[in-house]
Amino acid sequence: MKTKDLSGKRILAVHAHPDDEVLFGGGTLADCAARGADVVVITATLGEDGEIIGEPYQGLADHDQLGGFRARELADSLRALGARGIQLGGFGHFRDSGMAGSPSHENPRALVNRIDEAVNLLEINLRDLKPDVILTYGPDGGYGHPDHIAVHQAVHAAAGPDQRIWWPVFERAAHYAALETLTPPADWEKPSRDYLDNFTNEGCDLEVALDDDAIIAKRCAMYAHATQLWLGDGSLSEVNPEARQVGVAKPELAPTGWVMSNRYLMPLLRKEHFQLGQGSGTESLVAP
Repeated sequence: MKTKDLSGKRILAVHAHPDDEVLFGGGTLADCAARGADVVVITATLGEDGEIIGEPYQGLADHDQLGGFRARELADSLRALGARGIQLGGFGHFRDSGMAGSPSHENPRALVNRIDEAVNLLEINLRDLKPDVILTYGPDGGYGHPDHIAVHQAVHAAAGPDQRIWWPVFERAAHYAALETLTPPADWEKPSRDYLDNFTNEGCDLEVALDDDAIIAKRCAMYAHATQLWLGDGSLSEVNPEARQVGVAKPELAPTGWVMSNRYLMPLLRKEHFQLGQGSGTESLVAP
């Protein structure tokens, strides 16, 4: 049993879509919760424009019902991580903006068109929660998604100058090294250098090692997002009826891999990486 050395601490993660809470630092959130911290995740949209993996749920996008379904996926993921959730403004208040140039980007309900309103709502949440630390995206949103960038802008506008903020990142060198140890199954492939360089960030200020409990919690949270992710660990699900097994050469580095709808293999790392966005001290996620 872990020591409760983070009792009395509050960790807040602010994200754009369901599944970001697990992909961007989910193992760390689970570890903090297991160590006694109050872990809260604020999610801005329901991810209505997410690309669906597998066949069974493709009709949700055709009838604009994906967002409601992903609300349940998010709840199941948060339960696995030991976190509680807040939907910014309430469920359905802000809409997924899609990528620049898409029809969703012009929707008046889209997050990118209501950043000032998001700032005001976050200011209220921050006054109520008084987090010791906030986790959110860096200025590029991790890989350039407009909603991620909007959340970054809103969080930094809402937070006071003394608020400690970390940016969870897909650290480039760690992903390249881990991918060298993984072999994709027949219908998956490794991403191109251009794709991986866009999806990752160079360098970090803090590495957080994930123990077995944190890895298990992260995997369970990933399983919850059935419309978005597959894990290559031989698991089966209603959207993934054929087991995929990623070849693993160094499980101490990456015990398996995962894909989104593009089927590009990404490693599930044993470490998560963070850049310090605001505040001082890089020895630990939460200042003493």
